[in-house]
Amino acid sequence: MSDIRIHPAVDSGVRAGSDSFNGGTLHCHCSDNPVEVTVKAQCAHNHVCGCTKCWKPEGALFSMVAVVPRESLSVTANEDKLAVVDTSAAIQRHACKECGVHMFGRIENTDHPFHGLDFIHTELSDATGWAAPEFAAFVSSIIESGADPDNMDNVRGRLKKLGLEPYDCLSPPLMDAIAIHTAKAKGVL
Repeated sequence: MSDIRIHPAVDSGVRAGSDSFNGGTLHCHCSDNPVEVTVKAQCAHNHVCGCTKCWKPEGALFSMVAVVPRESLSVTANEDKLAVVDTSAAIQRHACKECGVHMFGRIENTDHPFHGLDFIHTELSDATGWAAPEFAAFVSSIIESGADPDNMDNVRGRLKKLGLEPYDCLSPPLMDAIAIHTAKAKGVL
């Protein structure tokens, strides 16, 4: 089961983050003039994601994505190399036009429950201390990317062995946050 490659950042085990960590710099994969994104905050809700929209490193079944407050993120070099991958998507994923790496995702819809949070890939940073991934989201979706459906029990087993509880949605606290936002918008809460 250890031969199942979930994501390079967790394949050898999940590394703990640091409570005193307060951000770092992300770089795309370009060798010349890489896009640089500076984050001045620790990330939250870090997880591996099986959806077909998130950027994944070569050979990985999952992406690894976390959120940070929007005001803590800024593009600090080569912003002109960025373009939104899919303008119709809820999360506007800003990717390098040259290497294809997704640098951050932003929700512009002020009615969205996650508006104000930017999505980042912490593995794009050389800094250590980012919060560790906590769970696996949209696990079944890896089938849509070509994963063998007959191997899903092994994939879920590997995730559990890594301490990443597999979900076919988001984690319960994030699903609660969405429901709370929706209930408040409807006037139920």
